[in-house]
Amino acid sequence: MSAVTPRAYFDHAATTPMYPEALEVMTRELARVGNASSLHASGREARRVVEESRERIAERLGGRPSEVVFTSGGTEANNLAIKGLYWARRTEARRRVLFSSIEHHALLDPVTWLAAHEGARIEVTPVDREGRVRLDELRAAIEADPSDITAVTTMWANNEMGTIQPIGEVVELAAQYDIPVHSDAVQAAGYVPLDFGASGLDAMTVTAHKLGGPVGVGALLMKRELTPTPLLHGGGQERDVRSGTIGVALIAAFATALDLTVEHQAEQAARIERLRARLVEGITRLVPDAVVNGDPLAGDDHRLPTIVHVTFPGCEGDALLMLLDAQGVEVSTGSACAAGVPQPSHVLLAMGFDEAAARGSLRFSLGHTSTDADVDRLLEVLPAAHERARAARLVRGGAR
Repeated sequence: MSAVTPRAYFDHAATTPMYPEALEVMTRELARVGNASSLHASGREARRVVEESRERIAERLGGRPSEVVFTSGGTEANNLAIKGLYWARRTEARRRVLFSSIEHHALLDPVTWLAAHEGARIEVTPVDREGRVRLDELRAAIEADPSDITAVTTMWANNEMGTIQPIGEVVELAAQYDIPVHSDAVQAAGYVPLDFGASGLDAMTVTAHKLGGPVGVGALLMKRELTPTPLLHGGGQERDVRSGTIGVALIAAFATALDLTVEHQAEQAARIERLRARLVEGITRLVPDAVVNGDPLAGDDHRLPTIVHVTFPGCEGDALLMLLDAQGVEVSTGSACAAGVPQPSHVLLAMGFDEAAARGSLRFSLGHTSTDADVDRLLEVLPAAHERARAARLVRGGAR
């Protein structure tokens, strides 16, 4: 019998393994009978689990329980925030939406859909070479006519580069004109301290499966005074802005995963930063022309400790990914939602990369299960994989 190739997982930004404790809670709650909207004893017990979980999630994220609206995940939460606010605030004179050029497709696509189908006038805030929003450009866009803006949205931390955005300054600019601000904090949650109340945000998206919880549940933290137009209509659950039968087991597991994440956040961030430093040193030593992108500085105002984004000149990122995968190392070319689409990342293009560099880049993302052995495995197989990917590119390019 042939030996099984050990797998080294470097795609935590796409999804991270569930904590055993969260899995245990979810398994237990899946056996529970009772709809959380029912009035009988089983329904009331299910509701108790949901509301206790809501309280824990709110406390961990600096919000109030009444501000936590459960959704099926980050995509739905982003759609509810941006479409719901646009529809609720739209008038003949107010139809503009401002968003950063590096948003995840879960935000980018709803915004462009609003422009195509609902008469929205969308305006993109550019970013610098490190992937950070240009505040002067955002200020100019707001001050040009603040009365016609329905909402501003800027992600807390970018999912491809790991760059942390100046959310406080974005909120400060918009607050002068009472413009609501939403932030997709899916990547930041777990590795950057989040405090919804202190941030001044009007709405914030999080999801469980980036935190060691299950796929299929997330939340939109939203100030009580906001009344977005619902995407779904039905039973009126979740403040009457998100109808649908409540997933008790998913929510309980979400709360458990967030508890563990926040409890160990500081020590995990430090441990993962150390692994990241080893990874960066090893890649640049073994592949001298490799370019590590994004903010070189660590810290809550600079970049996440979890993401290493590297350009490999002369290589196709997809080819290098598959060669590494064949050796048991799982990485990404960027957002999993765009995987398999033969086009360069809009994030990299927005940062000023040309198409060749954008196509020749990989994202290595770490998480709570990452180990030194994972880094060792990647560094062991990288040189040969890189050499083969580069040779394949030369052959395709017709080199002699």
